[in-house]
Amino acid sequence: MRNSALHAILEAFTTEAAGCLAHEAESGAEVPFELVAAPGERAPLYCYRPLTGRFIADRHGRLAALASYAPAARALAELETTDAYLQLRDARPPRDPRARADATLRAFLTRVFAERSRFGFERERFEAAYAELELALYEGRRTTTVLVPLLGLALDHHTRELVLGEGLSLVRADALDDVPAEALAAGGESTVLAVLRVIDERSAPSPVGAARKRFRRLLRALRLFERGAFALGPLGWARIDSGSWRPVALGSGGHARSVTFLRAEHEDELRAFHSLIARRPPASPEVAWALARFEMGCERATPVEALTDWLLALRALLEPEGPGSARLAGRLAAVCAQPHARAAMTERAARAVALEHAVIGGLDPGEPEAHALVEELGEHLRAILRDVLCGHLDADVCGLADELIAEAAVASHATTH
Repeated sequence: MRNSALHAILEAFTTEAAGCLAHEAESGAEVPFELVAAPGERAPLYCYRPLTGRFIADRHGRLAALASYAPAARALAELETTDAYLQLRDARPPRDPRARADATLRAFLTRVFAERSRFGFERERFEAAYAELELALYEGRRTTTVLVPLLGLALDHHTRELVLGEGLSLVRADALDDVPAEALAAGGESTVLAVLRVIDERSAPSPVGAARKRFRRLLRALRLFERGAFALGPLGWARIDSGSWRPVALGSGGHARSVTFLRAEHEDELRAFHSLIARRPPASPEVAWALARFEMGCERATPVEALTDWLLALRALLEPEGPGSARLAGRLAAVCAQPHARAAMTERAARAVALEHAVIGGLDPGEPEAHALVEELGEHLRAILRDVLCGHLDADVCGLADELIAEAAVASHATTH
């Protein structure tokens, strides 16, 4: 087996599709037949052959509504070689990847239930059909799988794999066969793994270098998407096809200070956000620098240790005159708070800025209030960077803050006079 994750996804879909098709047949829907001649010694013999493919194609809408359909279609849309399987099944491959995935699923189901008028999941028929599919998808190519533990994230208990696109997925460790024992050290079978699968020619360079970049972009997207302390494990593993796992250095690090639970209803939002962040570079050098400092802070052991990183990032965005201007707190409040709450936010931000002197002096303000102030500062920075990268905020955040402060001053003057 070359792709155990695809095998599991298609098995889940085939099992659910079998129940749907069986229900249709039991409810009175008839499988069409054709009369075919079989050669005999003296005269041809005739028999009825079920047109299973037509029965399945006519119920595409019902099958597409199954919970297991979308993950199966996404997994196949990621593969560039489904056209080879469709040609094997005498089907014309569509140009659009999603349409090609839909056609592949119909062809695969037709193969599983070929010439059957009753529907039920049969292991032997499924495995034979899957082996034929894999042979068409991977013949003459290699599949390189690179994985690394993703610390600080928990998936919904119904989610075994969250496909993010272009071969990248978040996978529960118990959804993969033969996971290296070291990769489970963080949380056992519930450990979430970032997994990249690359299908290419055997003569192509190793994709481990590309995996490092893809995992870093994934980590950046998670840190911007949701509040949490996400980190990659210090060591990853790679293997070719079904060979042995070998450890690979991914140059990652950081500390997962807490665990963030990703609910199933937020998975599509994360998928879209990751795609956006992956293809949209920072809008200015200042934003790029602030984003890098934000990520440095996310990798510190405690929020207090991240304070200077996050302050440097905010100063790049909101205080180009330098810290001597003391305008950071007011501008941050103008961008992140409603007018009635700006005074309180300005006061809290100023207190967070003042904490830096204690940290530089070697003191760790351990009281909960200090940690809360720093985490609040980090959340405001995350929100600003996320909105800038998504296009909701102009990259000139400082200019925007000054405009809002000026508008508030005019409104206040008009009210008092």
